[in-house]
Amino acid sequence: MDENIRFGGATGIGSMPGSDAREAARTVTGSFEDFPFLPELPARGPGADMIGRTAGMLVELYARVEPSGWRLGDRPGRDTSRARSWLGEDLDALEEFTQGHRGDLKVQAVGPWTLAAALELRNGEAALSDPGACRDLAASLAEGLRLHLAEVRRRVPGARLVLQLDEPSLTAVLSGRVRTASGYRTHRAVDRQVVEATLRDVIAAHGDGPVAVHSCAPDVPFALLRRAGADAVSFDASLLTERDDDAVGEAVEAGIRLFAGVVAGTDGPLSDPAGSVMGVRTLWRRLGLRPGLLTEAVTVTPACGLAGASPAYARQVLAHCVRAARSLADNPE
Repeated sequence: MDENIRFGGATGIGSMPGSDAREAARTVTGSFEDFPFLPELPARGPGADMIGRTAGMLVELYARVEPSGWRLGDRPGRDTSRARSWLGEDLDALEEFTQGHRGDLKVQAVGPWTLAAALELRNGEAALSDPGACRDLAASLAEGLRLHLAEVRRRVPGARLVLQLDEPSLTAVLSGRVRTASGYRTHRAVDRQVVEATLRDVIAAHGDGPVAVHSCAPDVPFALLRRAGADAVSFDASLLTERDDDAVGEAVEAGIRLFAGVVAGTDGPLSDPAGSVMGVRTLWRRLGLRPGLLTEAVTVTPACGLAGASPAYARQVLAHCVRAARSLADNPE
């Protein structure tokens, strides 16, 4: 694997419970000294949710909350202002708790296809229904990400920024399973080459910086993401099946980092750390990969965001991921 795209052994996905930005930043930076991330707190309401947060980053495109969801509009309003204000609050807290940080730091935003599936046009249909709107949205997102990353870099100058694009709807976009506004039909599947090219353009917004793409849905398109330029793929490890083996093996051999989600994101019993990564070891043996590659190729994460967890469980999960990563490093066989 290319030395330049190695990552820490454990990190989180993005969302955390509660509404206290300073407490979330303290928890995340205290749990992941090597690979913290910018927390998201959707419990605060519209504008702090993943779609609203990213809509607030767009350049020359604006969105407002409607009863049906987020809809694109002509000018910024209070929903845009609220989203930007909360992001600023989160960045203030992160800056406070990352003074002198010199390692990796992950920031998250919704990717272009999940955004296109979620944001409505004026007629109430998803932007996904209009190829021109999809292009405009991706271009606006790319520019917004450049500005956002520059701001984080200014606040935490010693960090290597890792951009995570959240694409939970990507599989549905590729397979034509995103429902229309009526709910009776689905939007046509988007051509895979168009999906790949758009992702490549947005990934390029980070320049030479590393980019991970996250999806907690089944059938993550590993090969497509690799061709689009992703350096890492983040996924729910419990959803992998043997039919994914070839794509996962090819990704690892191509130097792609696996962000393996091995711990449930909602409250429940936690196994011992070694048990949590047993599935990763089983996958490794099935693929015939050398055990010593595990720590070079795998970062341990929760299966998805922790917004639905209790604060106590969220803290336990983050600590559990660190211990599970240490178990992989100490006992790779």
